[in-house]
Amino acid sequence: AWIFLPASVGAAFLVVPLAAILLRIDWPEFIPLVTSESSRAALLLSLRTATASTALCVALGVPMAVVLARGSFPGLPLLRALVLLPLVLPPVVGGIALLYTFGRQGLLGHYLEILGIRIAFTTAAVVLAQSFVSLPFLVVSLEGALRSAGNQYESIAAMLGGRPTTVLRTVTLPLVLPGLMSGAVLAFARSLGEFGATLTFAGSLQGVTRTLPLEIYLQRETDPDAAIALSLLLIVVAALIVIASASRRLTGPL
Repeated sequence: AWIFLPASVGAAFLVVPLAAILLRIDWPEFIPLVTSESSRAALLLSLRTATASTALCVALGVPMAVVLARGSFPGLPLLRALVLLPLVLPPVVGGIALLYTFGRQGLLGHYLEILGIRIAFTTAAVVLAQSFVSLPFLVVSLEGALRSAGNQYESIAAMLGGRPTTVLRTVTLPLVLPGLMSGAVLAFARSLGEFGATLTFAGSLQGVTRTLPLEIYLQRETDPDAAIALSLLLIVVAALIVIASASRRLTGPL
């Protein structure tokens, strides 16, 4: 029974700060604050870029997770450590790394600039920044699902004559679909709340790179009531995403 005490303290540690936001909301002005032109632009930009970055994470993360879970070659532990490194890096460090990779004088950005392609301080930079910090969440979730599922069904399908790509498409991915969905939701939520890497690599241009977290930060300096209202809006959006994902896993097929 003693375990309920630290569990309750932990729950309070997470819930009380959220309740503090609710107590500070200027409810009569809530709707005008969250529907201002800058707020709407920031929210719509956040939703668009988070969706794009999640799609990019799925496209890149599924092959990465399969390699990490099913591969066997020298250097695999080192590769896994490098893939998971953004989980522990400060986001601003990720932003600096992206800037010196895709910036005008960056490792790749210099050549892209010659071709007339500019990435830094554009909406594409927001998507890349969000993907950089979100990709490990999807890879970790999906790799865990692949390891838990085992490979016996894949082996049976291969013995029956299934080609590797066919086995991956018809056996492996459907088997770990809940893990893939969980990883995609985590990646979307992480992208939606990304701040440091976005600010460093993409800047804060209204309608172009100023996502909702950046709008909240700027409003905090000039209009605290608006910052609190937008914070609650971001919490509600993230909560709806997580609840919808949890409901889908609970009601979906086993």
